[in-house]
This record gives sequence, structure tokens and C-alpha cells, in this order.
Amino acid sequence: MRKILLVILSVIGIGVIAVVKIGILSEIIRSNKVATFAEVEPDELSKEIGTYDRLHQIKPIDAKIDRVWKAIPGYNGLVVDTDASYKKMKKTGRFDPKKVVLKEIPPSVHLDDLEPSPIYRGNPEKPMIALLINVAWGNEHIPGILKTLKENNVKATFFYDGSWVKNNPDLAMTIYEEGHEIGNHAYSHPDLQHRSREETVKELAQTNEVIEKTLGITPKWFAPPSGSFNETTIQVADELGMKTILWTIDTVDWRKPATAEMVNRIVKGVDKGYMVLMHPTKPVEEGLGTIIQESKAKGLQLGTVSDLMSEKRIGQKNNLERKE
Repeated sequence: MRKILLVILSVIGIGVIAVVKIGILSEIIRSNKVATFAEVEPDELSKEIGTYDRLHQIKPIDAKIDRVWKAIPGYNGLVVDTDASYKKMKKTGRFDPKKVVLKEIPPSVHLDDLEPSPIYRGNPEKPMIALLINVAWGNEHIPGILKTLKENNVKATFFYDGSWVKNNPDLAMTIYEEGHEIGNHAYSHPDLQHRSREETVKELAQTNEVIEKTLGITPKWFAPPSGSFNETTIQVADELGMKTILWTIDTVDWRKPATAEMVNRIVKGVDKGYMVLMHPTKPVEEGLGTIIQESKAKGLQLGTVSDLMSEKRIGQKNNLERKE
């Protein structure tokens, strides 16, 4: 009888232990389910950040071939970095637009994806302009132009005539050492629209060679003399690793206009994404400072051709503009 009683008590004990263990296991499973749900279900702060992003994000703009302007570079979009923004706000648990972290997103189509085509301007949404300075003569005005650029903390793109570089290697180096970008302007200021393929190759390749020998760099931009080109010009430049650059607005400084007249026309006409053509002339030396200052007053930054062609955004780094 005693043995039977012990067996019964043992069975009851095992049952109690089993029930307890099952209860503990159930609680663990239930707790894990709750934890997992909390990880995937966004909290109120995450929702607010997501809503802010959807209302304010700026979509990227693809590069394209325009019917009028030909090749136009793309421009990055701007969105909220939700993870980084959440980390900055989670301490208080409250949404704060001042703590929103932004990040750029690239377009789907880039300038390099397009067929070889002339480029007359940057992206019209980019608040920047580029100064194009074609150099084949005018040495006496270059020091003054460099001084003005330096005083205003502006970098330009100088397009070198190859024969000029050969005859003026020190001045060519001075411009480069000032931090300016260097492009190819052919070798002997030819009318490339009426030159053969072989002649075009020689003009461009010879200029690249003298620039490489003098400065140790290879240009990636080509500006046809007098803006004269044909389809062969574009193809040859592309084969030599260069894109063909024209201009959006011209100082026409080679006609020796009154400085005030030239400045007034450029300042009134210049806009986002413009490329401004000029040469080392007296009107440019005298009026460049005003052009720079007035362009900045219009909310435009100034940079090189590479700066303007870049998809990188400028401005809007601290907040997003509402796009209806």
C-alpha cells in the first residue's frame, strides 16, 4: 500500500512540474511574440518621419537628350534618411524637423549613359553657373582675371588652344596651379565644321598631348573653337574621352563691347545651369567681379564645368522644400 502511495505521489509531482514548465514555456513564447511584433510594427515616431519624407522628398531628375538643349545632366533627388533621423530623435521620442537627416539619391539615367551629344547647359534645377574661358590669346588680361577669381573664391574652366600652351607653358601652368579646371580648345583654332575626320583627330589629340606634357593631366571637356562643329567633331571628342561643351550665354567680349553693357546683359540673362562663355579680354578683366557678385546675389553658385555637370545637389542641405 505504501509503495502504491509513493507511485501516485511521484506521478502527481511529475505532472505539477510538467504544468509549471509548460506555463513557463508558454510565457516565453508569448513574450517573444510580443517582442517580435514590436520590432516590425513602426511606432508613432517612425510613422511621423515616414510621413514627413513622403510629403517633402524631391525626386531625382534623369539625364536626357533635349530637343533644344541636347545633352542635359541629371540631378540627385533628396529624401529623409529614416534610420539616421530616428536615432537622433529617439531620446525624446518626439518628431523634430530640425533633427531630420537627409540623403541624396541618384537618378536612373546619367550623362555618361547618353549618346555623344553637345552640352549647352547644366541641369536647370541646379542653382549654379559655370564660367568658360577660352584661351588662345589675351595673355595681358589673364593675371587680372585670375586675381578676381581668387578674390571671389571662384574656380573656372579654362579651355586651352594647344599652340597657345606650347608657346606659353608657364602661364598655362599658373592657371592650373590656381586650381582651375583645364579643357581642350583644339590646336590651331580651326573651323571644325569643315574639317575632315583625320584633321579633327589631329587637332584634338595634339592639344591633349601638349596639355598632358605640360600639366600632366588629360582634359575631359572639349570646346570647339567659335562653336563650330559637326557630328564627326562630337564623335572624335568622345573617342578621345571628352564631352563637347558649348555655352548657354555669351559675353561676345571679342567684339570689345563696353564693360557695363556686357556685364548688364550677362547679369540679366544668367540663370540656373547656365554656362557663360568668355575670353581673356579687357571687358572681362574689368567686369568679371561684378558678374560674379551679381550672380551670387541671384542665389547662384559658381563652379567649373565638372561642378555643374555633377549630379550632386547644392543648397537644401538643412531642410526639404515642399513640392506640391
